[in-house]
Amino acid sequence: MQLDKLGVDIIEAGFAAASQGEMEAISLISKENLRAEICSFARGVKKDIDAVVKSGADSVFLVIPSSDLHIQRKLKKTRNEILEMTAKSVRYAKDAGLTVELGPEDATRADMEFLKEMITKGISEDADRVTPCDTVGILTPEKTYKFYSELREAFPEITLGAHCHDDFGMAVANSIAALKAGADEVHVTMNGLGERAGNAALEEVVVSLKLLYGVETSIKTESLYDTSLLVSRLTGIPVQPNKAIVGENAFVHESGIHTHAILSEPSTYEPIPPEIVGRTRRLAVGKHAGSSGIKAALEEMGIHPSEEHLNEIFRRVKALGDKGKLVTDADLYAIAESVMGLPDSRAIKLEELTVVTGNKVTPTASVRLNLNGNILTEAATGVGPVDAAMHAIRKAVSAVEPIRLEEYHVNAITGGTDALVEVIVRLRKGDRVVTSMGAHGDIVMASVEAMLSGMNVLMSNHNATKRQLGRP
Repeated sequence: MQLDKLGVDIIEAGFAAASQGEMEAISLISKENLRAEICSFARGVKKDIDAVVKSGADSVFLVIPSSDLHIQRKLKKTRNEILEMTAKSVRYAKDAGLTVELGPEDATRADMEFLKEMITKGISEDADRVTPCDTVGILTPEKTYKFYSELREAFPEITLGAHCHDDFGMAVANSIAALKAGADEVHVTMNGLGERAGNAALEEVVVSLKLLYGVETSIKTESLYDTSLLVSRLTGIPVQPNKAIVGENAFVHESGIHTHAILSEPSTYEPIPPEIVGRTRRLAVGKHAGSSGIKAALEEMGIHPSEEHLNEIFRRVKALGDKGKLVTDADLYAIAESVMGLPDSRAIKLEELTVVTGNKVTPTASVRLNLNGNILTEAATGVGPVDAAMHAIRKAVSAVEPIRLEEYHVNAITGGTDALVEVIVRLRKGDRVVTSMGAHGDIVMASVEAMLSGMNVLMSNHNATKRQLGRP
């Protein structure tokens, strides 16, 4: 559903013949009546195509080996047998009412003349699209351009696609090179997921086309970040922090030189406006931070320090950073309160937490919070005690403040079963994003501490205090 809302044209929902569960999943997706074409992967064998038909998918990505290495070593067949398999498989799928996208596997290591012969066979049996696969990612942008230019010239009428793997880190560049050479479509994955090193990342291809080449696609780029988060959560595969477009650090600025310029003119260090991809810029605090960045971060929290106070806050932040400590937004908040003598402004305080878990018990947590003098009580279940506790807190607070957990990370600081656990979370409220940390011998309590600490920063507002202290 999310990929359809994002604007993806064709969704390869799975491999229908892989298992009963896979087929059922594709079938459920096919029944959603989405705008996107629903496709299933299949090999060039009858039973695979039958499974696609049974799943209710609109189309089949029919993958048949094209390189001698795969033909001889994997399938133990001859080129003529592959040509016969291609013709029969395409015809069988077409007669079954499927849209057929022929995918010559390992095409970039195949003999070009044989590849053309194979594509001709597919087209003669009414294949709708042809997508030669760079199965092990050995193309370079220069080779990609030459490869697709030659195929485009040989087959000017067919819809031509590119399927690039990222083994050498060039899948995105190769995909764009293929489009420049005349390809009509590219296969991409959210967050660059895929076999081994993955495939071309959807978000990188789309944003590069939009901002570097002036080419618009059907993708709603403002939904890219939310889609990335959803995919990461559902697959259990975290996105690396420095990942382009959707990584945690993609729009985070810490260096004092950078933040000073960003505050004056964002384009000095931001080639991509964050709002285009559903992101917001964040100024991080740490040993490389400058006073301008720290001041801006504090003002976003509603804290307006004098120059003297700012200098002391700046010194303490640097000192923490020099000790190798990650300085979170919650840390900065606490430092500022201490330096400026501000009253404790924590909106949320934990009154009570109870967690029940076991091998025959659904993990359940109940929580009682004090929110600005009002007692909130809530309970929730989860996949484990931490998940249950976090759900309970979010349920209790969400009625008042819509705060979303974007990232959760845990480290064991010390060894042994009694290890001190450090939990770092990233939370969002509207356009504001903060980080916070909790440390405790109990992972549940460490998680709760981190969660509440971050929520308190998001809900902070010292503007009233500022006026009481006589500052403008």
